Parts: sequence; C-alpha cells; structure tokens
Amino acid sequence: MAVCFALSIMSGLGASQTTAGQPELRSHVNPNDAPIESLVRLPGLGVGRAGAIVAYREKLRKENGGSSVFDDCTDLLKVSGIGPKTLQSISEWLTFD
Repeated sequence: MAVCFALSIMSGLGASQTTAGQPELRSHVNPNDAPIESLVRLPGLGVGRAGAIVAYREKLRKENGGSSVFDDCTDLLKVSGIGPKTLQSISEWLTFD
C-alpha cells in the first residue's frame, strides 16, 4: 500500500511508469529547493541519500544565511553518500537555477 502511495505521489511530480515499474523522469530537479519526494525520483537515490542532500542543504543555509548551496553538480560530492558514480547517474536530471 505504501509503495503504491509513493508511486502515486511521484506521478504527480512529473514522473510516469516505465515498463519495469520504476518512475520515469520528465523534468529536471533543482537540489537547492527540491523536497525529498522529488529527489528520490533521481536514479540511484533512495530516501537516505535524498534526505542527506536536504539535511546538508538546510545546515549550510542556516550557516550561510539562506543562499544557494549547490552551484553545480560537483557541489553534491560534499554530501555524505554521494560519490562520482551516483553523481554521474543523476547529473543529467539536475538543474541549478
């Protein structure tokens, strides 16, 4: 039941079902303001890594007065759990407006 609910939420965030049952992205995600629900749509990111991005972002915003935390993809390498391989799989789906 929870899985169906999560997929329903993701469908409302610009995702559709692929034949394998995984959500397919239709739009880019900005890690500077995306909620966990949007970040988990990215390939290879689960709730833990998505939560780490949000926690890191919020921590730095408090320290820096609310400015953008991520200027480009490489800034995500500072987040625990995000390495070069993960970055490579998600970089095409990121935007930094």
